[in-house]
Parts: sequence; structure tokens; C-alpha cells
Amino acid sequence: LSLSLCSRVNKKKVTTYAHISYEVFHIIMTDTDYQDKRTLREVASEACKCIDVGVAVLPKLLLNEDVYASTVRSEFNAIVVEHHMKWAPLCQDLPGPIEEGTESTRVGRYDFHHCDQIVDFGLRHGMKVKGHVLVWHVTTPSWVQNMTAEELSEQIRRHIFTTMGHFRGRIKYWDVVNEALAPDGSLANNIFLEKLGPGYIEQCFRWAHEADPNAFLIYNDNKVEGCGLGDHSRKADAFYELLKNLKAKNTPVHGAGIQAHFNAAGVGLQRPPTPIAVKRQIRRLGDLGLRVNISEMDVRISKLPMDENMRTNAQCDIYRDIVSAALSESSFDGIWLWGFTDAHTWIKHFYYDGDQPLLFDKDFKKKKSYYAFRDALGTLSVGGIVGGKQKLFQRNDELEPWGKLWMQPEPNFVSDKSSKILASGDSNPDWLQR
Repeated sequence: LSLSLCSRVNKKKVTTYAHISYEVFHIIMTDTDYQDKRTLREVASEACKCIDVGVAVLPKLLLNEDVYASTVRSEFNAIVVEHHMKWAPLCQDLPGPIEEGTESTRVGRYDFHHCDQIVDFGLRHGMKVKGHVLVWHVTTPSWVQNMTAEELSEQIRRHIFTTMGHFRGRIKYWDVVNEALAPDGSLANNIFLEKLGPGYIEQCFRWAHEADPNAFLIYNDNKVEGCGLGDHSRKADAFYELLKNLKAKNTPVHGAGIQAHFNAAGVGLQRPPTPIAVKRQIRRLGDLGLRVNISEMDVRISKLPMDENMRTNAQCDIYRDIVSAALSESSFDGIWLWGFTDAHTWIKHFYYDGDQPLLFDKDFKKKKSYYAFRDALGTLSVGGIVGGKQKLFQRNDELEPWGKLWMQPEPNFVSDKSSKILASGDSNPDWLQR
């Protein structure tokens, strides 16, 4: 089954195993020591189609911690700059040298130093590099607030041209617009919508295409991973409709990023989608002619009951089953993790400290979730089962409920706060919506 899928998806990636004798093949597949030592990057290289196994990185860690850098090199074939390539970090918060505690108010003042170091690291080690992100209201410099619509529009255009122009020839993949949707599926009431109207999304993609006609351009958002879940997937439906409308206008948008910041204990809109729901969402996005990637994956577990086995199983199920389901779709081209070690994760700064959402523990040791994730990558290798061991092609009512051993029950009421959030077109980032 795996080889037949390979032949249909990407003939150039099919490896000829006919010249390997059965005895050699059997030794390779049953050598537990060999299998255990394979890195994520090695398993991905054996897949029957090209798979990005990417990770978000930070400059100080990548450039100063040997174990951090060596793990990135060996385990991943792609990297994305976690924070420093966003608009405000480039122009306001992080550029140097400026007096400590003083914000830069000089429009157009860019500092690409840290980003250049990360991009060069990736290219030096044969890795794909993705640019993240050109337009996101949360990380837009504060000095745009008092601009007129015409001034803001021009500054966005200049920012896109400046940033993409600096990396032209080095970065070919870009998250152009990020999180333009509110939890209820309406457009978020951010500064871009207020001053420029709903057409700003399309215009940003057109400017990005002008800045680099050869770039692969992506729209990225959260809580849009699964469809067919009723009210729980209203934002996923809006995500699909937004991209469908952009494609209908011949907008140069080529990819869809579904973030996958999952909370295993989540309920309501925070509830993890089932693997089947994720597969369906990727299928219909692919039918629009888009490539789809999981763009920022991590799995929070600390709000589950204090049961270590439950927490571990939940994290493993989500990493293994959702990634396996995603990989079974031909339009799906990769998974990007938002960090890899619990020692360095944005979760403790923006959600809560003490969580362990990633594949390596704080001492850089592989967790069970690492092997679950690697098993998912292996579903497209020789000996793997496409989609994993899940029954992805049956009706929901024929299946045993996914996640039944750890999924939390829905509350019997909806709080006033939740109702207001859904009705407001809230532009707050996800960590302020929980």
C-alpha cells in the first residue's frame, strides 16, 4: 500500500527496493537498535514523498548551545525563525544597538542580524527555511496606530518588499498573513481590517508575489485544523471559505498552514479535533489546489488530571494519530513543530509554566511523544501503513471514540465570557482567548 501511494504521489521519491534481498530487508526492518537510532530527519528521508519536518528556533540557543544546535541539525530538515522575523521584532523591539528600555520609533529601521544567522545555518545544513510572518496584527509596530489608511497601506507594502527582498534567493516559502480570523469565523477586528477593510488580506498576497514572483505564499491560522465538528469547527469552515474566495480571485496564495497548538484538556473551541476531522480539512483544502502543512505544532498536557499515564498517552495519541492522518493526504507536505525541547518553549511564557508540550524533555532526552511522532512519519516508509493503524475511511458512528481515555467531557454550560468572545470578532491571540 505504501509503495503504491508513493508511485501516485511522487514517482521521483520512490526508492527501488527490488535490489535488496529479503534477508537484508528483514534484518534492516527487525534490527531494533538500528530502528531506535533513526532520527526524524532520516525517517522522513525514507518516505515515499517529500516531507518537511521543521522546527521553530531561536537565535541565542541555536548559536550558543551545542546540544540545541546539534539536535536541530540531526533531527529536522527544515527550520523557521520563531520570533525575530516578525515586523515589530525587526523594527521596534529587538533591533540594536539602541538604548536599553527605549523603543525605536524610526519607521523602516531594520535589523536582520539574528535572522540572517538562522537562515544561513539552515542553508548551510541543507534545510528548507520558511519565513514567518510578514503580516500579523499582534506583532505589528505600535507606531502604525496613528497612521492614516494610506500611510498604513504603504508601510505594509514597504515591509513586505523590504523583508522578502532581503531574503530573496534564500527563503522561498513565506507565511504572508497570520491569524486574520476571529474564533467565530468572522474577520478579526484588527488594525488592518479597521483601517483598510477586508481586502487587505488579498492585497498582502499580491504585494508578496510582486516582491518575489517565485516565492511560495501561505496563509496561516489557528483552531482551523479539523472540519465536520459542528460549532467546534466554525473557524475551520471560515478558513476554508476565505481561501476558496482568494483562489476564486486568482490571488497568488499557494499554501495553507494549520497551526495545531493543541490543548489535550481543551473543551469547546479548544478541544483537539479528531484525526478524521483533520484529514477531511486537509482534503478539501487540497481540492482548492493548495498545499497544506501543520505549521506550529505542540501539545499541552498540564491541564489534564494529575495522571502521568493519561498525560503521556494523550500527547502520544495526538502527535501520532493526527500527523498520521495528515500524511495520508497527497496535498499535505509537512509538519513544523513550535520548538522541540521542554527546556525552551513559548508555552511557559504565554500559557502556563510547568507544561511539557514537545518531543524532548528539558534535558534534551527523547520522550515517548518523540517515538509516537516518529512512528507517524514512518507510515509513509517501507513497511508502514498509510494513515497508521487508524480506521480513517469509516463513518464516525462505526468508530470507537478517539481519545476516550483522556478527552475531557464538555461542560454543561457556556460561560458569558465564551459567548462574548464568539460574538465579538475578537482579535486577541489564542493565549488570551482560553
